[in-house]
Amino acid sequence: MCKDCNYTIHGAQHHFGWDNSFAPVVRAEPGSTILFHCNDSSAGQLGPSSTVADVVSLDFGKINPVSGPIYIEGAEPGDAVKVTIDSFAPRAFDGAGFGWTANIPGFGLLADQFTEAALKVWKYDPVSMQPALWSDVARVPLKPFAGTIGNALAEKGLHSVVPPRRVGGNLDIRDLNAGTVLYLPVEVAGALFSVGDTHAAQGDGEVCGTAIESPMDVVLTLDLVKGANLKAPRFTTAGPVTRHLDAKGYEVTTGIGPDLMAASRDAVANMVDFLCATRQMAAVDAYMLVSTCGDLRISEIVDMPNWVVSFYFPRCVFE
Repeated sequence: MCKDCNYTIHGAQHHFGWDNSFAPVVRAEPGSTILFHCNDSSAGQLGPSSTVADVVSLDFGKINPVSGPIYIEGAEPGDAVKVTIDSFAPRAFDGAGFGWTANIPGFGLLADQFTEAALKVWKYDPVSMQPALWSDVARVPLKPFAGTIGNALAEKGLHSVVPPRRVGGNLDIRDLNAGTVLYLPVEVAGALFSVGDTHAAQGDGEVCGTAIESPMDVVLTLDLVKGANLKAPRFTTAGPVTRHLDAKGYEVTTGIGPDLMAASRDAVANMVDFLCATRQMAAVDAYMLVSTCGDLRISEIVDMPNWVVSFYFPRCVFE
């Protein structure tokens, strides 16, 4: 329940992909506060008792459901939707928060190196939001956010929800958490805003293709900025963005070369190798773990012909 919310969007009120012909589930005045019951990115295909076999049999036509769309009265092309992100509340299963991380064959930064399906099912306290256990030696600090948040495209027809768009969508920006204010370009009347793909935690890059995918209730306030003429989403954070990971410092690996994608792959692969050597982890486990909490950063992009990408893994996970 959300006593201050103007509307509630239930879990069944979702859609797959972006299409500006979708009928809105609500017509809301600017300034409305809305509670969204967001599904996880598998649309419930993966649950607390799932196994690797369930990853193999995933229906990819039912990936990344987003709740909505919301028609915002008065929104016109050239405006921006101002999204004030108020709160995230994980939905409990048998009293525990639930999430999953998977290696999905053919998907992820190192898909050619990790070709077999793998699955990690997480449990955590949905009230205290204490770090989630990977094993008896690793704990991942939680920072809930919505991976997919955006407006409908001007182009007609059904568009995949997987690629991010100029109007938002599958941005997977972990700093779109509570307290952040996001601005999204409007391309169609009413904006047709939707949100979903909620995560309990993710590293910058989401390198294996999944985070801690977790169904959550999300409270957002949707307002309108007339004539904003944004070319792409922008946002303002309420404070520091890495403090939940900074306390113990980082282990950092690098990738260096003339191609940023190749350097990114090298930096992540080097971190997987490092964790295998120092923590005796299986490679695929290290790959999935770093996706939930490690950060890819461009460290240098001016000293041609080679650029430097660094991968930061927080030491607090093991300490």
